[in-house]
Amino acid sequence: MTRVLEFVVALIIVFILAVIVGVFLPSHAHIERSIEISHNPQHIYDVLNNFRRFGDYAGGSLQAQDPQVKYSLSGPAYGPGATLTWNGNDTIGNGKLVNKSGNIDLAGNSTVTWNLTNDWRGENKTFTFTVTPNQRLRVNTVTWGYDVDYGWNLIDRYSQLWIHGDPATMIQYGLDSLQNMLAGIPNVDYGKVDPGLYRTNAMPVLLVSTKATRTLDDIDSAKAAALKQIDAAMAKLGVKAAGPTTTITTEWGDTTYTFDLAVPIDNTTLTIDGKPYDLTKLPPPPTGEEQAAPASSSSAASASSAAGASSAAGAASAGAPASGSSAGGPAPGSLDKKNQLIVNANVRAMMMPSQEVLEATWTGEAGIPLMRMALKAYAGTHGYQYNENVDRLYDQLTTLPTVQDSDQIYRVFLPVQNAPAQTPEQISGRTKPLTALDPSIWSGNNAPPAESKKAEKGKKKPAARKRPEHKKRHRR
Repeated sequence: MTRVLEFVVALIIVFILAVIVGVFLPSHAHIERSIEISHNPQHIYDVLNNFRRFGDYAGGSLQAQDPQVKYSLSGPAYGPGATLTWNGNDTIGNGKLVNKSGNIDLAGNSTVTWNLTNDWRGENKTFTFTVTPNQRLRVNTVTWGYDVDYGWNLIDRYSQLWIHGDPATMIQYGLDSLQNMLAGIPNVDYGKVDPGLYRTNAMPVLLVSTKATRTLDDIDSAKAAALKQIDAAMAKLGVKAAGPTTTITTEWGDTTYTFDLAVPIDNTTLTIDGKPYDLTKLPPPPTGEEQAAPASSSSAASASSAAGASSAAGAASAGAPASGSSAGGPAPGSLDKKNQLIVNANVRAMMMPSQEVLEATWTGEAGIPLMRMALKAYAGTHGYQYNENVDRLYDQLTTLPTVQDSDQIYRVFLPVQNAPAQTPEQISGRTKPLTALDPSIWSGNNAPPAESKKAEKGKKKPAARKRPEHKKRHRR
C-alpha cells in the first residue's frame, strides 16, 4: 500500500511540475526557413499571392503523405480572400488556407500572409512569406515562416517541442519545390504588361506555312511572300480579308523562325473547282499520336473524317474535303495531315477555333518574341494552363502594313485553359477592354498588304531607323 501511495504522490509531483513548466513555456511559437532563388522577384510574389500553383510546390508534402489528396479553390483567384481547401486521409486530415494579405515592393521586402486552419495544435496559425531581392547578386532570399498561438492550453504549448516536425517539413519541401517550379517559367519581366483574359470567336482563315532566318528583314520578306500567295488565292476564291494579318508561331528556333501566316476571310464556305467546301465541317486537327501514325493510316483517317463531314453537311453542301493528292502535288479540295483544306500547293484554309486566351498589346515589331515569353511567364505564375504545341501562340497586326514598323500595334495571344474570368489587371481597371476590330479596314484596303509593305519599304526612313546596309536587324 505504501508503494502505491508513493507512486501516486510521484505522479502528482510530476503533474505539478509539468503544469509549472507548461505555464512558463512560450504561448507563441515561430519557425522559418529560407532559400535563395535566382528569378524575377515579381514572379515569386505572384506565385505566392494565389493558390493556383499550390500543388506544384507547397502541396508536395501533402501529396507525399496522401497521393489522393483533393484541392479546391474558392474566393478571388488572386490576392486577399483567395482560398484553398484540401481533403485528405487520416494522416494529413482536412485543411484550409486563406490569403490574408499581400504587399509587393520589388526594391525592398515583398510579403504574403496565409491564414491556416488544420489539425495542427494551436490557434491563429499563419504562414508568412518574405521575398527580399539582392540586386547586386541578382538573387532573392525567400523566407517562409510559420507562427502559432497556444494561449493557456498547456498541451498545445508542449506541442511546440514538435514544431520542427510537420510544419518545418512542409516549409522546407515547399521552398525546394518552389525553386524547381520557377526554373520552368521564362525569367522575363512582365511588370509593364497589362494582360487580359478573353474568349475569341471562331473565324475562317487562309494561311501559308513558312519560315525565315530570325531577322526582321527576313521575316518581313517571308510574310510579304506568303501574303502575296494568300491575296492571289482570295482573288481566285472570290473572298475578302475580314481581319488583321495573323502570325501563328510554330517554333522560335535558335536561328530560324517557323510560322503560319494567316488572313481572316469573310466566308466560311469556299468554292474550289466548282465544289463548295464548308470550313465549319472540317474534322478537328489530329492529336500528336495521330500525326505520328503511318501515312497510310493517317490518310485513311482523314478520308473517313472528310466523308463524315460531307454526310453531315448534306447534299446541298457537296464537296466536303477528302484526303488525297495528285502526282503534281496536293489535290485542291483534299485535306492535309493537319486536316486543313488544301486550296493550292501552298495555301490552306481552316477555322481558327473559339478559345480562351491571355492577350496583351505591344507596339513595334521587334519586341513581339519578348512579349510571347512574357505572356508564358505570366500564365506560369498565375496558374493558367497552356500547351503551345497544341494551341500555338499567335499575334495580330491591328494596324495596316503601311504604318511604320516602330508604330505598328500588335495583339499577342496565348491560348490558355483553366483560367479565371479576369486577370488582376482587369479587375483593377489597369487593362483596357479588348475592342472588336472593324473588318472593313482590311476588306476595303485598296492596296494589297504585301505591295503596301514593299511600297513603304521603298520610302526613305526617318534617321532614327537608319542602319548600315550590310547589317540585318536582329530580333532581341
